[in-house]
Amino acid sequence: MRFYFRYILYFAFAATVVSCKKPYNPPAIALAGSYLVVEGVINSGSDSTFIKLSKTVKLSNATVTNPVVGAVVSVQGDQNSAYPLTEAAKGYYVSPGLNLNSSHTYRLSIKTSNEKYYSDYVPVLNSPPIDSLSFKIIDTGLTVYSATHDPSNTIKYYRWDFQETWIIHPIFSSEFISNGDTVLLRTEKQNVYTCWRTDTSSIIVLGSSAKLAKGVIFDNPVTSLGHSSAKVANEYSIQVRQYALTPEAYTFWTNLKKNTEQLGSIFDAQPSQINGNIHSANDPSEPVIGYISVGSTASQRLFITAKQLPSWPPPYPNEDYPHGDCMSTIALYTYYPKGSTIPVNQVNEYINYNKGATNPLIPYLPIENPGGPLLGFEAVAPICADCTLQKGATNKQPAYWKF
Repeated sequence: MRFYFRYILYFAFAATVVSCKKPYNPPAIALAGSYLVVEGVINSGSDSTFIKLSKTVKLSNATVTNPVVGAVVSVQGDQNSAYPLTEAAKGYYVSPGLNLNSSHTYRLSIKTSNEKYYSDYVPVLNSPPIDSLSFKIIDTGLTVYSATHDPSNTIKYYRWDFQETWIIHPIFSSEFISNGDTVLLRTEKQNVYTCWRTDTSSIIVLGSSAKLAKGVIFDNPVTSLGHSSAKVANEYSIQVRQYALTPEAYTFWTNLKKNTEQLGSIFDAQPSQINGNIHSANDPSEPVIGYISVGSTASQRLFITAKQLPSWPPPYPNEDYPHGDCMSTIALYTYYPKGSTIPVNQVNEYINYNKGATNPLIPYLPIENPGGPLLGFEAVAPICADCTLQKGATNKQPAYWKF
């Protein structure tokens, strides 16, 4: 839910028109103060509760994150029960499984260095299981869908978020590595051809069965992927989490979606004030961004392989490798520059960083002399052969990966 930071504009009551020559800064943007942002759900079951606290920043600021540290955070019940959360990282507060009594209501209490905040007491709404995750191939790629139903027909409103993981390969595969002095074969732990990259959703996905005779959600779109996306070039996995919402929570998320994702033209929804359920104890008029719900979540994981998909265009360029134009360099152990009788060791010059290579390349293909010694290597820039250099990528296989 990192999108909160990017959309402080929702406090404004009018949008800046792109075509205007004179920029308009709404009064809320011009204020010197910043507002508390609360992200997370109180998990009523055995799963951990994670709450993220931060302060808004102006769009013109270079810093995009402003965590709230040192706060005292707890979950409070309507019968004076209290469950403290511990700050696990800057701005992140966590508690192990709370196993709350579903017959009571609960709220979040936040005490910062100079203020107290409380959410409204809300009932426990446990999400029914996700019936299925599926995907359908479309002209431009594929769409992932979720399905669920509530046998009791009491849950009418839902929200989903998701985490995607996919395998990325660099443009070149290298079985060689330099230790600074010489080129060696890579060990299995030094693999840099297969990496996993994970990303968390930043869109709001909602669904409702309120207008249906039965509480059934079928083929609700969760996300779409283009056929040229690196995510579906090899192997892809998505874990979807499902939350049950009250009507008030559904209204909050619907308005937030309109204000953050559906702006862009005069025909789209215009910015409006969004009222959450978190309030300042000292100043009820102070805006606080966020909505706290209570309940257990449901989750399910879907795997998709390239073999299940059509023969779409080659994966390069893509969002992981946007250029796709890596050029290789020949590096010989013995090379005579034109007009010189003194040989140059290009492997040292281009690859071995302890022996002269200032911007060392990665060797990927041996240049062999049948019946004779190795002549050298073809080499490329590290970004072209080392997947671990991509943002968020790791060559350690996730525990849940099934391939």
